[in-house]
Amino acid sequence: MVELSTTDLAIAAVLVLLLALLSIRLRSNISQQLIIAATRTAVQLTLIGLVLKLLFAHANLGWVMLMALIMLLVAGREVMVRQERRFTGWWGYAVGTISMFLSSFAVAVFALVVILGEDPWYTPQYAIPLLGMLLGNTMTGIAIAMDRLTQTAWEQRAVIEARLMLGERWEAAISDYRRQAIRSGMIPIINAMAAAGIVSLPGMMTGQILAGAAPVEAVKYQILIMFLITTGTGLGTLAAVSIGSKHLFDERQRLCLDRLRQP
Repeated sequence: MVELSTTDLAIAAVLVLLLALLSIRLRSNISQQLIIAATRTAVQLTLIGLVLKLLFAHANLGWVMLMALIMLLVAGREVMVRQERRFTGWWGYAVGTISMFLSSFAVAVFALVVILGEDPWYTPQYAIPLLGMLLGNTMTGIAIAMDRLTQTAWEQRAVIEARLMLGERWEAAISDYRRQAIRSGMIPIINAMAAAGIVSLPGMMTGQILAGAAPVEAVKYQILIMFLITTGTGLGTLAAVSIGSKHLFDERQRLCLDRLRQP
């Protein structure tokens, strides 16, 4: 495996800096976000590299669970801030976090215990990267789905309220928009699966090949990961949309848009 130096990483960083300068010239208003995101990437990945080095050397269930909890809490925040009209109060944070816990954690534990069968099952070498990939993709799906759900409910509030006045229950009044939200949340992972191996070589497979693994073995792991990610994203999106849809209405089945934060 070719080892990268600090100079190599600096050259790659210059490319991002050039992109930021170009965005300033074009007045696209993303330069600051781009620089902040790039800086966070470098700092966060460096720190996680040091943490994983310690975890790999001292496999302990308590430390692994603490790491997993921190990953979940940060992912929950990212889901919340990506929504233009998120729920107010603790609901804005809880919907995405609870949905990711129910989906990503369940799928990760199932894969570690039943499929991989490593002893112990919480071996950090497998548990942390697997959970990270599941949380990252589930986070994206839930954020897109919830943003679509709340935005559509706001824009189509007159239609929803009209259906309620005609006697429909809240589930029926918002059913079309729930389906649209779920579909939107699943589009990224469906596109990734459809293009895998033809348009793109997924990250885990590419990393294993670069590290010297046999291509066939790398493909097996990538297929497994793609299927697990799809399941986690699907379950998380379904849970988030279901919880969010119900919270849009009160116990008398009235649409409560005052529960949404105004942009």
